[in-house]
Amino acid sequence: MVPFLDLKRLNEPYNDVLRQAAIDVADSGWFIRGRYGERFEQAFAEYCGVKYAVGVGNGLDALTLMLRASMELGRLHAGDEILVPSNTYIATILAVSAVGLKPVLVEPAENFNMDPKRLKNACSAKTRGILVVHLYGRLCAMDEICEFANSHGMLLFEDCAQAHGARLCDGRSAGTFGSAAAFSFYPTKNLGALGDAGMVLTNDMDVANVVRALGNYGSEQKYVNKFKGVNSRLDEMQAALLLAKLPHLDESNERRRKIAERYCREITNSKVLLPELPGSPSEHVWHVFIIRLKSENDRDDLQRFLEKRGVGTLIHYPIPPHLQVAYAGEFGGEYPVAEAMAKTILSIPMSPVLTDDDVSEVIGAINAF
Repeated sequence: MVPFLDLKRLNEPYNDVLRQAAIDVADSGWFIRGRYGERFEQAFAEYCGVKYAVGVGNGLDALTLMLRASMELGRLHAGDEILVPSNTYIATILAVSAVGLKPVLVEPAENFNMDPKRLKNACSAKTRGILVVHLYGRLCAMDEICEFANSHGMLLFEDCAQAHGARLCDGRSAGTFGSAAAFSFYPTKNLGALGDAGMVLTNDMDVANVVRALGNYGSEQKYVNKFKGVNSRLDEMQAALLLAKLPHLDESNERRRKIAERYCREITNSKVLLPELPGSPSEHVWHVFIIRLKSENDRDDLQRFLEKRGVGTLIHYPIPPHLQVAYAGEFGGEYPVAEAMAKTILSIPMSPVLTDDDVSEVIGAINAF
C-alpha cells in the first residue's frame, strides 16, 4: 500500500533533532516571541533571500496580515480590487475578503498557475494589486507578471504556501518578487511544522513592522495599541522544530524532483495527461503531483481503481472558489478553465520519503488502469 501522505513517516528522519528542539524549548521556559522565533525568522529570510521575516500563527494569517499591513500604510484601501487565481485554495480568496478588498478571479494557464496573458482583461479602474499563488510548488511566470504589475502601478503579493524552496534558474526565490509574501508551515507542506505556523516575508521594513504589530494585538510597545490587531504569533516550539528541519529542505525537494521525473517518464497510460517538467528543475518543488484525465468519469474511475490497489489519492481542489457556497453570486463572469481542471485533476502520492518501490507501485497501478 502507498498512502497519499504519511506524516509520521515524513518526520521520522528528523526525530532526533525534533526531540532535542522540543526539549530545548521546554527547558528554556520561554514559549512566545523568544530566541527560537527570532532565529527561525532570520534563517528563513536568509534562505529565501529577503531582509525581513515575521512569524505568525498560520498561513491564512500570513496572507491576511500582509494585505492589512498595506492598508494600514495607505497603499491599499477598502474596496480596491486584487487579482487572484480562479483555481486556488480558498484561503487566498478568504484573506482578500477578510480585509475588505475585492478578489477578482483570473483563469490559469495549462500549468495551473495564473495566466499573465489574462491579466489585462481582468483589470478595472479599481484594480490595485495582484496576488499570485505558486500552485502545487511551481513558480508563476514571474517576469511577465512583475512587468505587468510595475507598468500598471500595482502592488504584487505572493502566496507561497506550496512553494518552499522554489527558485528560478537565476536564483530568485519564491517570496522575493513582490511587496510581501505569505508562507504556510502546515504539517503537510514541503517545510512543515508539527502544528500550525506561518510567516510573512518582505524587503520593506515598514511592512514588516506593521505585520509584527498587527499580529501582537496591534501593539509595538506593550500595552500601547497602535492598530486594531489580532493574536497571531509563531510560538517558540514550532519555530524551533522548523529551524531544525530547514537545513534538510533542499535535499527533500530534490527527492521530490526525482520522483516527479520518474512519474513523467514512466507513466504511459494514454488516458493520463502528465504535467510538463519545467525548463529549470529548481522552478518546481512538487508540493503535490497533479495528473489530469480526459474526462471527469475517467478521473473518478481511476481514483476508485487506485484505492482498490492501495494507492492513496486526493483532489486539489474539487470545487473552485467561485462555486463555493461562501461566495455564491459574488463573482461575475464564467471560469471554464478552473471548472474543467477541478473535474479532471487527481493528486497522486508525492513525498520525499517515498521509496523507489513505492514509486514503482504507483506507476504500475496507473499504467494498469
